[in-house]
Amino acid sequence: NLFSHTVGYSFLERGSTGIERFRDDELTGEENEFSSIFSELQSEQPEGSDVTTTLDIEAQRTAVEALGGRQGAIVAIEPSTGRVRAMASSPDFNPNEVPTDRFSELNTDEEARPVVNRATQANFQPGSTFKVVTAAAALDSGKFSPESIVDGASGQLVSGVPLANFGGQDFGSITLTDALTNSVNTVWGQVGEQIGRETLVEYMNRFGFNSDPALDYPEDQMNASGIRNADLRLLDGDDGFDVGRVAIGQGGAEGQIQVTPLQMALVAAAVGNGGRLMRPRLTEKVVAPDGRVEESFEPEEQSQVMSAESAGELAAMMSRVVEEGTGTAAALSGVPVAGKTGTAEVAGAQLNQLWFIGFAPVEDPQVAIAVTLENQPLGTQGGQVAAPLAAQVMETLLR
Repeated sequence: NLFSHTVGYSFLERGSTGIERFRDDELTGEENEFSSIFSELQSEQPEGSDVTTTLDIEAQRTAVEALGGRQGAIVAIEPSTGRVRAMASSPDFNPNEVPTDRFSELNTDEEARPVVNRATQANFQPGSTFKVVTAAAALDSGKFSPESIVDGASGQLVSGVPLANFGGQDFGSITLTDALTNSVNTVWGQVGEQIGRETLVEYMNRFGFNSDPALDYPEDQMNASGIRNADLRLLDGDDGFDVGRVAIGQGGAEGQIQVTPLQMALVAAAVGNGGRLMRPRLTEKVVAPDGRVEESFEPEEQSQVMSAESAGELAAMMSRVVEEGTGTAAALSGVPVAGKTGTAEVAGAQLNQLWFIGFAPVEDPQVAIAVTLENQPLGTQGGQVAAPLAAQVMETLLR
């Protein structure tokens, strides 16, 4: 079950999913229509190629075991290349049951949705992890620095409506660095208002929001992240959404920020990689039956999200989160970790969506990660529950 969502399945009566579907031509040897017809005329069964993935089996096992059957997902990426090292969605399923009646039951389970790849298909509110995107826009636009002072009192008016900090805490006048360390809503709400909708959406686009991920994976098994209205339409900078509340990973009546775990892993990866977002990849190489390498992985830059200077400033701010802020449970012995926690209330459910995103080691990141858990009890927080899972997967990949 380790790779049930990512690798997927291929059965005549059920269709195919995941890498099995995306690489169907290579795996079956049906490279094109002409070769298929030729093989039929010769009564030959084409021999398929071998597809090697970028996934690390030990990291994948750690991720699946860390989720422990709870609804959620973990995505780990190598920041400098875009290699996807782990992609786990829970609950999972047994691919051997796909042809059976048991799979029909799983496919109609609307609550657990075990056949949905939560890492790429499910959209969730990111909570305070989205403050990393807001911080990138604030720093790189030149409107703020890590030492900029903002009023962190609870109850500040944002879009004309009072916004509270967690637990109603008042922080007074604090720096942007301290505001990220302590995840101060009122500061980041004001920052969002000051940078404005157009600037925020511009940086979202640079991170890959508002379009399907450039991943070698079936398009209909991926969802774009972005600000969506009640009709699920993606909004842009010209739309009148509550920029202050979107900036803290929430939203308002006009639109809510909705993200996939893959997208948030890419956010962390871009910060860790000096502001450069690399195209994510699941395929390491494709080798033909005769041993020829038909395709091999080549790192490809997708966008320069921010300057290296801005990325360095943001990485230092995120390091403080793990050193002394809300993300201390993600710390690793002897390895500096940068990160951001997030907790979002599930609308109308009295439950929380828990998050952690980050990367390590800070100076030369080998892994960036996003962890999310659905429908967790009210009162639980991302720093308590999601951060330790991230630490487990990062530690496995850094051994």
